[in-house]
Amino acid sequence: MQKFLGRLVTLVEWWAVCLLAGLVLIVCFGIFFRYVLNSSLTWYDEFASYMLVWLTFYGTVVADYHRRHIGFDLLVNKLAPLARKVVDVAAELAVLGFQFVLFYYGWVLTERMGDETAISLPWVKVSWISSVLPVTGGLLLLISVTRMVGILFGRTNGGHGWSGSSSE
Repeated sequence: MQKFLGRLVTLVEWWAVCLLAGLVLIVCFGIFFRYVLNSSLTWYDEFASYMLVWLTFYGTVVADYHRRHIGFDLLVNKLAPLARKVVDVAAELAVLGFQFVLFYYGWVLTERMGDETAISLPWVKVSWISSVLPVTGGLLLLISVTRMVGILFGRTNGGHGWSGSSSE
């Protein structure tokens, strides 16, 4: 399962790279039209905003997998093994709760958007845009469930090559 999850996250990482490259191109395109051609594009700002939201959420999946989010490793690493396990389980349960909310209510929002369209891009459905919420929520749930199994059964699947040190 860990190998599959690693490959899936690698795909998400490449998707985030493509989103970033696309975002840079669209913003440069918009700047070129505005300042060189003196003709502002009506759609580029909205589209760039959507891409930034997508980049943020997909980047969160990658950061969570590699455990690059903020944590209290200095304190937790000093705990006795049993206390550390309890703290790790409690923390992962809190994270799982948030991710379930993101997944479930993202799904509800995406369904409710139906045929609504973006303001300046009438061919783009808002449900396509908001689909990032249940997709990333589901991916984050998968990562956390895998991590929780590792915590409960003593397998360390945590760091993925990063110790949490600011020097790395």
